[in-house]
Amino acid sequence: MNSDERFSIGELSKATGVKVVTIRYYEHVKLIPAPPRTSGNYRVYSREHLHRLQFVRRCRDLGFTLILLRDLLRLSVQSRRRCSGIDRITENHLKEIEGKIADLRRLAAHLRRIKNRCPGKGRIADCRILAALNPSCQLGRLRDARKKLRNNSFSLRRSATIRIV
Repeated sequence: MNSDERFSIGELSKATGVKVVTIRYYEHVKLIPAPPRTSGNYRVYSREHLHRLQFVRRCRDLGFTLILLRDLLRLSVQSRRRCSGIDRITENHLKEIEGKIADLRRLAAHLRRIKNRCPGKGRIADCRILAALNPSCQLGRLRDARKKLRNNSFSLRRSATIRIV
């Protein structure tokens, strides 16, 4: 960074870890104010731009949407107000994240069950993971089960067959 507190877009990008194209986008959607330009039409950013972009980057890293981020920025400049609005936004975002984590845990458990169906030592043609993932294989098993029921018999074990009358 330079000592006169003015930054090019490349310097701002390097200082914040935000790509140049993303900085331009944030300017376009007015998350950061448009900077003044030099006579050569280059953007010149200030320390305020740096701080604002660091705030935006941190919020995005925490998963805040652009809409929530805009609300946080709007509230952040109202220093005399109570912070209940910010707390509410953060609480709602946290609940959403916790819901996603619960969904991901259920997804992981389901994939674990599918994975445990196949030890990975057989042939691909016999892979039970592919069978579990392939809807047509599952439909085929349903058709087979229906045929057995139509025949009014099914096998409980290899040695015992029950006839439904």
